[in-house]
Amino acid sequence: MSRILVTGSTAYDLLLTYDGSFTDSIDPNALDSFSVGYVTPHFERHHGGTGANISWNLKLLRQEPLLVSTVGSDGGEYLALLEERGISTAHIEKREDALTATAIIGSDNREHQITFYHPGADAKGSWPDLADERENIGYAIVSPRDTTIMVDAMQWCRSFGVSFLFDPGQQVMSFGKDALLRSMESSSGVVVNAYEWSAVTERLKMTEDDLLGRIPFIVVTRGEQGVEVFTRGHAIALPSCKAEKVINPTGAGDALRAGILTGLAAGWSLRDAARLGAAMGSFAVECEGTLMDSLDLDHLWERARVTYGEDLPPLP
Repeated sequence: MSRILVTGSTAYDLLLTYDGSFTDSIDPNALDSFSVGYVTPHFERHHGGTGANISWNLKLLRQEPLLVSTVGSDGGEYLALLEERGISTAHIEKREDALTATAIIGSDNREHQITFYHPGADAKGSWPDLADERENIGYAIVSPRDTTIMVDAMQWCRSFGVSFLFDPGQQVMSFGKDALLRSMESSSGVVVNAYEWSAVTERLKMTEDDLLGRIPFIVVTRGEQGVEVFTRGHAIALPSCKAEKVINPTGAGDALRAGILTGLAAGWSLRDAARLGAAMGSFAVECEGTLMDSLDLDHLWERARVTYGEDLPPLP
């Protein structure tokens, strides 16, 4: 089985949940004096980070992720957890001069989120020599982390002919306009959430049609409203898969990305890969934290079949 290269953050998540809607406290006419506070009765501390989350979900889908990331002096326990799940830590750099990246994520009862992110050790990481791994890599994703390393990862993929998804995430505004466009153009496809896509188009002053002349496809996730898949001349709107319960939306996007990667690496159509991604996202919201303890693949396939009216292809 070929491996899926994942570069992204490995982080600790502090999850806070507000019982109302964030937007109820925001006055659009008073943004110059913006100052809000929310009482969050629900608090959890979990393992997270885009790279680790995607890799964890790939493993649940019986794939072999190759994770490139960085942890700090407090990252030993996280490394042990990944190794326990069979995720290689050979290319996770450990820095003793910084703490592991930390995300403070506030969610409300309408699935809005506010995130504060401290990069910690990730800002001091470096790109490893993966030349010996090239023959084992079938696909890749470049997800949010230190932008210098994201650029290094994309350059490596281009140099070695590895198809990759570009997932700029919350780092959209950290890329210069030209660098953002070059990154998108060099990718095999772009995956973003609705807010990030709005930021991309505004930053570049380009429409979807403009960008689809330069990018093979764009996947835009819209939470409970589903997923949109754009290719040249075509747009597909996929409904979301219904979760049995929604506990916390954090990590759903990373689960979706793992599903898309799994499908594309298996040679599926983009439509089917996005359907698997949507089904994965629906399971992720059913747990507190971003790392599902287990996943019943038969249940996953059945949920996708019920939602979309046909079976997903089998995995190799």
